Amino acid sequence: MFAQSLTPVTPVRGRVLGIDPGLTRCGYAVIDPSHQGSATKVALGVIRTPASAPLPERLAELGAEIDALLVEYRPEAVAVEQVFFQNNVRTAMGVGQASGLALALAASRGCTVRQFTPSQVKDSVAGWGGADKAQVQRMVQQRLGLVALPKPADAADAAALALCYLAVAPLQQAIAAGGQR
Repeated sequence: MFAQSLTPVTPVRGRVLGIDPGLTRCGYAVIDPSHQGSATKVALGVIRTPASAPLPERLAELGAEIDALLVEYRPEAVAVEQVFFQNNVRTAMGVGQASGLALALAASRGCTVRQFTPSQVKDSVAGWGGADKAQVQRMVQQRLGLVALPKPADAADAAALALCYLAVAPLQQAIAAGGQR
């Protein structure tokens, strides 16, 4: 009786853009879901802005680069790391500004937008919320079938965000569909 009331979990079919926000280094990864929970890397990299440039120029450059990714790759969904807590207020402000840009641009392009904390990403990709960066990189390498560890770390983190979205989105969709009955 209980099993009949569950909404089936449908796998994600569309492209996902993961963004590890940062003002100096903003990692991105574009992945396509494959059959049986695997995924294929489409693009992986880092957008850099010069620390010596004025903040408005850096934000404009970062915004233009993120928008270009959205136009070129046309993701269905965008996964962004949630600014959770940082000891360095200046760094946290830059990450927050970069995150806000990514969220707004993705929403304006009609993408489904989700935020995940670092521990949520580690848990869904490596199986443990306390995994270190090396463990996450190895799991990203394995899940995407990469020959080498994904580098730099910002790009690997962005790929982990996209993989987290693929892992979590079907359940979120099923829960949402169950609540709409």
